[in-house]
Amino acid sequence: DAHCDQDHLPVLLVNDPQVPDRSEAALGQGRSPLPAMLRGLRLLESGGCRGVAMPCNTAHCWFDDLQASIQMPLLHIVSASVQALRDQGVDGGKIGLLGTPATVASGLYQSQLQRAGYEVLPLSDDEVQRHCVAPIHAVKQGRPEAAGKALALALDALHRRGAHAVILGCTELPLAHAALGAAAAALTVIDSIDALAISALNHFGYAVKQPHA
Repeated sequence: DAHCDQDHLPVLLVNDPQVPDRSEAALGQGRSPLPAMLRGLRLLESGGCRGVAMPCNTAHCWFDDLQASIQMPLLHIVSASVQALRDQGVDGGKIGLLGTPATVASGLYQSQLQRAGYEVLPLSDDEVQRHCVAPIHAVKQGRPEAAGKALALALDALHRRGAHAVILGCTELPLAHAALGAAAAALTVIDSIDALAISALNHFGYAVKQPHA
């Protein structure tokens, strides 16, 4: 409910595209991004930040190591997504998860969701490629229409399998979802990036809830 510039949260941003690929590293196929991420966090900490939101889902595979290396709290994107489900009135049932192969395979979301009383629908390797990798790559390649079509197929498949909601667990997927317009209205969709932003606002006392779709 900001009414002027001064009502907004002051933010410092580290945007480093040279951090090694998190998905490749999590799958044991590339260099660790941990040193580069730590450099970024320490830069923010030295700038006086009192909390950090890290809008990369796969980077949370290193969450414990990152948090142990800094004094300021590091907000967790999965915890934020679980709260977003609650705010949307989804208190249990089957949940679809879309993300990078590393995010899906790591169990990052599954463990927290299961503890919170949700059932995560499993995806085969082929489904991860078709429903997750295809729309993510289309966004990266600047093809929003193709990304939207691929995501629509994913949402439809998860809806037919009984999903009560689907979590978009990758930064690119909300951009694919935006290309759909009203085409996916039958299913509650949680944007993990929006959820993390709301978590950050709440961390600093702004008392914001996930808006209903």
